[in-house]
Amino acid sequence: MEKLTLALVAHDAKKDDMAHFAATHEAILRPFTLFATGTTGGRIMERCPTLSITRLKSGPLGGDQQIGAMIAEGKIDALFFFVDPLSPHPHDVDVKALMRLALVYNIPMALNLATAERLIASFKD
Repeated sequence: MEKLTLALVAHDAKKDDMAHFAATHEAILRPFTLFATGTTGGRIMERCPTLSITRLKSGPLGGDQQIGAMIAEGKIDALFFFVDPLSPHPHDVDVKALMRLALVYNIPMALNLATAERLIASFKD
């Protein structure tokens, strides 16, 4: 299997869930090229010291847009974005743009833990 590039993003209320998900699947994630928005990447790195993650800017400071640009350039193979549907997000427009780009460029996108578990299971082969 070729080396895939994954993007990891999580809203504030879901950052711990993303860090736990990454820790649970650390061995599977290790061979991939990983990008994450700033704070999410920091939380994952605290829990998963063996993962190499390129941290981008925090989501509200442009990290979502950085990942969106990478999707548009064909540099991201799958998006793991743990969305908090119950809290308002001041940068909601950026969040929607990121999800739209994943749809436009037809890359797999997991927006919650259940879907993330299914998607990561497909990488075990």
